[in-house]
Amino acid sequence: MSGAASSTEDRTLHLIGNSHIDAVWLWPWEEGFAEVKATFASALERMREYPEFIFTCSSAAYYAWVETNAPEMFAEIRERVAEGRWRITGGWWVEPDCNIPSGESFVRQALEGQRYFASRFGRIATTGYNPDAFGHAGSLPQILRGSRLTGYTFLRPEPHERDLPGNLFWWESADGSRVLAFRINFGYTVWGDLQEHVRRHLDRFVDGTDALLCFYGVGNHGGGPTKANLDAIRAMGDADDLPQLRHSWPSAFFAEVDGVDEIPVVRDELQHHAVGCYAAVSGIKRWNRQAEELLGVAERWSAIAMREGLQPYPDELSPAWRPLLFNQYHDILAGTSIEPAYDDARSQIGESMAIADRALTNGVQAVSWAVDTRGPAGARPIVVANPHAWNTRRPVEVEVGRHAEGGRLLDDAGREVAYQEVRPLATSRGRHRIVFSADLPSLGYRRYLLVPTDPGFEWHETAAAVGESATASQAEGPIEEELVAGEAPHPGETSAEAPPDLAAGETWIESGRWRLELDPARGYIARLVDRRRGREVFSGAAARAVVAGDRSDTWSHGVTHYERGSDAFTAERIRLVEDGPLRATLRAECVRDSDGSRLVSEYALHRDHDRIDVTVIVDWHGRHEILKLRFPVARGADAVATWETSYGFIERAMDGAERPGQRWVDVSGADDGVSILNDGKYSSDVLDGEIGLTVLRSPIYAWHDPFVPDDDGVYPYTDQGVQSFRYAILPHAGDWRGAGTVRRAMELNAEPMIVLETAHDGPMPPSGSFARCSAPGVIVAVMKRAEDGDGLVVRAHEAHGVATEGRIELPRWGIGWDAAFGAGELKTWRVERDGSVRQTDLLEGLEAEPA
Repeated sequence: MSGAASSTEDRTLHLIGNSHIDAVWLWPWEEGFAEVKATFASALERMREYPEFIFTCSSAAYYAWVETNAPEMFAEIRERVAEGRWRITGGWWVEPDCNIPSGESFVRQALEGQRYFASRFGRIATTGYNPDAFGHAGSLPQILRGSRLTGYTFLRPEPHERDLPGNLFWWESADGSRVLAFRINFGYTVWGDLQEHVRRHLDRFVDGTDALLCFYGVGNHGGGPTKANLDAIRAMGDADDLPQLRHSWPSAFFAEVDGVDEIPVVRDELQHHAVGCYAAVSGIKRWNRQAEELLGVAERWSAIAMREGLQPYPDELSPAWRPLLFNQYHDILAGTSIEPAYDDARSQIGESMAIADRALTNGVQAVSWAVDTRGPAGARPIVVANPHAWNTRRPVEVEVGRHAEGGRLLDDAGREVAYQEVRPLATSRGRHRIVFSADLPSLGYRRYLLVPTDPGFEWHETAAAVGESATASQAEGPIEEELVAGEAPHPGETSAEAPPDLAAGETWIESGRWRLELDPARGYIARLVDRRRGREVFSGAAARAVVAGDRSDTWSHGVTHYERGSDAFTAERIRLVEDGPLRATLRAECVRDSDGSRLVSEYALHRDHDRIDVTVIVDWHGRHEILKLRFPVARGADAVATWETSYGFIERAMDGAERPGQRWVDVSGADDGVSILNDGKYSSDVLDGEIGLTVLRSPIYAWHDPFVPDDDGVYPYTDQGVQSFRYAILPHAGDWRGAGTVRRAMELNAEPMIVLETAHDGPMPPSGSFARCSAPGVIVAVMKRAEDGDGLVVRAHEAHGVATEGRIELPRWGIGWDAAFGAGELKTWRVERDGSVRQTDLLEGLEAEPA
C-alpha cells in the first residue's frame, strides 16, 4: 500500500471492547455457561456507567444460552443491539477450529448463527471473527463471502509463525472469492496497563491507511472491559500524541479501510500455530467426522421422502447440527481441553447423531416401503440405498436371520449376483451375514432379492428352527472354535459362478489387480504389486507403524516437524480370516514389547473393487509419543503432494511438516500415484513422497507450555486404551482427479444403507435415482429442506480445481438445470415445489439488516 503518511490526529484507533470467552477449555461447559452470563451482565453494567462504551461479542450459542436461562438480561441485550452499542460479530454458532470441520460444517456454522441473529435481533454479522483459532483453511473466504461476511479478524498464526505482506490484506480462496482480513496486533485481551497497550499500536498503522484495530478487555475465562479500562480511555482522550480513540466494532473499521488502494492479496491458507491440535484426542475427531457424515446423509434422504410425499421432513433435523457445531469450538475439537470435556462432547455429539440416525432410518425406510419389492415365492427383498449423488459399485454386507443353502441373489433385472458368506457380528447362532457388490444409482436405491431354492423356505425363524440350527452346528463342531479361528462360517461359498480372481496364502492375498504381501516379522505391507501394470506401488515397506518421542505440549507449541520415528511393533500372528471368491482378508496382530501396546490391522482385497481397505484397532499405552503409519509413495522430483481441505484441496511442499487435512492425502508423479483415505484422521506429513498418516499423539491433557510437569506426577494422557479407525489405499494411474479420489474418500466415510424389506407392491420401481450431475469433478454435497419452507436446497462444489459445466438433475421429479462452475466454486440453489430453480447464497436468501 502507498500513500502519504497522515498526522497522528488524522488517524483513528478503533477500540474493540470484547471478552474472549472459552466456552470449554480448562473448565467444563457448565462453567463456561455461567461465565457467559457473568460477562454479559458486566458488559451491560459498563454500558449503564459509560454511555460511550460499545461491546462486541460473537457466538450465537452464547446468546441462545442467555435467552433461555436469563430472559430479562436477554431483553436488555436486544435493546442495546437496537441502540447500536452492543455489536454482533462473527455470525457463526461458535468460534470453531478452522481446519478440522468439513466445508459443510463451516456453512452450517454461518447458517445457524446468522439465522439465529436475524430472528432475535433483525440483523446479521458482516465480519468473520476467529481470533483464537490455531490456523485457517484456505477455502474459508468463499464460505465467508457466501454467508455475507466480508471482513475477517484473526490472531494466529502470529508474525513469528507466518510472514504476511501486512496485517491488513485481501484473503482470497481458489475460486476468487475474497474477504478483507486483519491480523490482530498484540492479542485480543489486556491484563495490564491499557495506555501502554494503546501506545504499542502507534507504529502499526500502514501507509495509506488512517485506521487501525485495537482490542481490549479481560478474556479467556470471560470478564470483558473493566472500569479501569474505560477510565483509561477517557483519560487518554485529551492526549496530543495519540490518534483519535473511537469506541468501535470490527465492521466499522473494515468499512473505513475498504476503499484503500493497493491492499495486498494473500491466496493461501493461514497456517501454522499449533500442529499438534490436529491429532490430539482421536475420539473427538472421529465423532466429529461421523456426525458430519450422518447429518448430511440424513438430510438427503429426509428430503427425498418429503419430496415424494411419503413423510414430513423432521423439524428436529436442522437444530440437530447445533450440538455438533458447539463441539467444533476450537479448544474442544482441537483436543486441547481437559479430559472431562470429552465425556461431555461425546454425549452432546451423540445427541446430533441420534437425531440424524432416526431421521435417516425413517427417510430410507419410507422410500423402501414405497418400492415394489415383489419377486419369486419365498424371496427376501433387500433394498440398498446410495448416500452419494453418483453411480457407484460398492461392497455391502447384509445379515439375515436364516441362511438359505444354495439360495440365489438377484438384482432388479433378475440377473444373478455373486455373494460370499462372512462372519456375522454376533458371537452366536442364528445369524448369517453375506457380502456382495451392489450397483447403485446416483443418490438412489436398488432392490435385490435373496431367493431360496426351496419355495417353502421361511425367512423368519421359529423357536424350533433356531433349536434345529443349533443342533446341526454342534454336530459339525463347536462354533466357538470357528469364530476364534477367525474363519467365515462358510468360507468361499458363493451363489453364482465367478472368476477365481482371488487367491491367498499365509501372509499374502491376491486379486486380479493387486498382490499384497505382509512382512511376517513386522506385520506391515512388505509389497503391494499392481498386477495389471507390472510394478510395485510403494518404494519400500508400507503401512509401517513408527513411534517417535514427542515431548511437546498438547498443542505442540513451537513444533513444525515431528521426528521420523522407528519401527516399534513386531508381529505376534498373521492369519487369513477371509478367503472367498469376492473378498480376502489378512489380519496382522502386532505388539510393542516396551509397553504392551497392540496394533491389529485387517487388510482386505475385493474382487470387484480397486480400493485396498484396512481396519485398524489400536490399544495404546505410550506417553509423550506419536504414532504414525508411513507409506513410501516416492514418485520422483516431479511428484506433487495434495491434501483435501474443507470444500477444497491444497498442494503443499513435501518437507515433512505436519499438516491438517480432511478425508485424503495424495502423492502423484507424472504417471501415477497413491491416495490414502481416512475416516477420522486429520493430521499427516509428506517427506520426499512418503506419506505419514498420524494415528495418535499422547501428551498430557490440556498441558500448556511453559508449565513443566513433575517427573513423578500423576497426569491424564490422551488416547490411552483402545480405538479403531479405517483407512484405504487407492493406487492410481494419472493423478488423484482421474482416480476419483474425492468420491472414493466420501464412500469410505458414508457407506450404503441396507433395509431388509418384506414383499409388497408399491408406487416406486425396483430401482431409482433422485439426484445426479454430469460433471465428474462436481460433487452434489447437500440436498435438504429449505430453512423457511418445503422447497429443497441443493448445494454442489467443483472439487478438481478446474472450471467446468454440467447438468444437475433430479430425475424422479423431472427437474434439471445447467450449471457452470469456476475452479473450486461452491454453488447453492433453491428448488421449489413447482419445479422452478433459482440460485441463492449460503444463507438461503435470508432477509436481515447488517449488524
